[in-house]
Amino acid sequence: MNAFYPILATLAAYLIGSLSFAVIVSRVMGLHDPRTYGSGNPGATNVLRSGSKAAAIATLLLDAIKGWLPVALVHWFGRPYGLGDGTLAAVGLAAFLGHLYPVFFRFQGGKGVATALGVLLGISGWLGLATALTWLIIAYFFRYSSLASLVAAVFAPLYYVLFSGVAWYAEAPITAAIVAMGLLLIWRHRENIKRLMAGKESRLGKKADTKAKG
Repeated sequence: MNAFYPILATLAAYLIGSLSFAVIVSRVMGLHDPRTYGSGNPGATNVLRSGSKAAAIATLLLDAIKGWLPVALVHWFGRPYGLGDGTLAAVGLAAFLGHLYPVFFRFQGGKGVATALGVLLGISGWLGLATALTWLIIAYFFRYSSLASLVAAVFAPLYYVLFSGVAWYAEAPITAAIVAMGLLLIWRHRENIKRLMAGKESRLGKKADTKAKG
């Protein structure tokens, strides 16, 4: 029974993470499937290329919430059920993996930036805010969402470790989960890295051709 609740929480987090809100919001708002235009990535940045800021904002918030909610629930209610730092780390990583490989969408998911941010906010509001601020600064000055995401992915685990004892206390399982998310984010951006190096990456604010891919 001791293992039942952690396993149940981790599975539930993965299923919540598997809700691809880029696709869901686009369908509800009568937009093209984000997997058929732009980068083909079901995420808020690609939804923005449809020209609908409302859809992009809704996608961003919902993708972040699905990362934050499972972690926050374990934080608030997990202790009586034996859900400690190990479960919190597993739940956060599971929600993130659900976004990357959603069971409801043939395991074809997004890159996980907003969901990872939600997980970090669930771990610590200050950690999430510091990482979000890093993303915003890079995005503002360089106008590349992918570059901002890559820099944030590197800095998030550094913030967590370096500021331990100031705003939070770093725990090994959570550190490992944050590092794993960062590495997966970098891996999911490998094509973006190639385009950045070739000078062919799309900048923020550029509207994509939303005709379905042939």
